[in-house]
Amino acid sequence: MFRKLLPHPLLSVALTVVWLLLLNNFSLGGLLLGAILGLLIPLATQRFWPDRATPRGPLKIAGYVLLVLWDIVVANVVVAKVIVFKPNRRLAPCFVTIPLDLRTPEAITVLAGTITMTPGTVSSDLSADGRSLLVHCLDEPDPEAARDAIKRRYETRLKEIFE
Repeated sequence: MFRKLLPHPLLSVALTVVWLLLLNNFSLGGLLLGAILGLLIPLATQRFWPDRATPRGPLKIAGYVLLVLWDIVVANVVVAKVIVFKPNRRLAPCFVTIPLDLRTPEAITVLAGTITMTPGTVSSDLSADGRSLLVHCLDEPDPEAARDAIKRRYETRLKEIFE
């Protein structure tokens, strides 16, 4: 019963919070309208999400978020050093193909987003069959090491969370 009334509880909460942020003013009416939208939009769209992946393990999710935040900070420092302190240094840009063990679209999207959010790397393309991800690295002398690091640091954790 609860699942029918509230098919996507996190989405409902997120929609309510985003509505309140867009209003830029807290009021009881704004909260009520945000809650109504937070209930109606997921109900109206639930038929478009028949096989949605459900993330498991709140501690694993929190650990993944902390890891990504740490990697973003470290990558910012590394890219800043390359740009500021070694502007004439020859970079070694490359494309790396990451073979994916992930199968759910949500997990692949989170992986691609994580790679793109980390300075110095960007997800460029997903193969048509969804089995590999093309990543561009700003300065990577060893593409195999970059591939292995992405698989070890991100993909294995996402596999535990989503699959």
